[in-house]
Amino acid sequence: MVQEDKKRVLNLLKTARGQVEGIIRMVEDDRYCVDISKQILSVQALLKKANLTTIDQHIRHCVQEAFAHGNGEEKIDEVIELINKYAK
Repeated sequence: MVQEDKKRVLNLLKTARGQVEGIIRMVEDDRYCVDISKQILSVQALLKKANLTTIDQHIRHCVQEAFAHGNGEEKIDEVIELINKYAK
């Protein structure tokens, strides 16, 4: 993974971790359900961004490198499997 994107993914994941900890406290404190739900949606969005960046880097680097070495079909199958899981 390119260093800049690695840093971006790590920042997104660390932010999501902090938000999850906050959500846990909200639940423990019996906060309003809608507020909790909004925070959960926010974490899901962060995780989605981190995942898309990771998949992008996989395609741009790992898949491209595999094709350069003549074994790209396996990487294509991996990407198709990811897309299928993502689409569910």
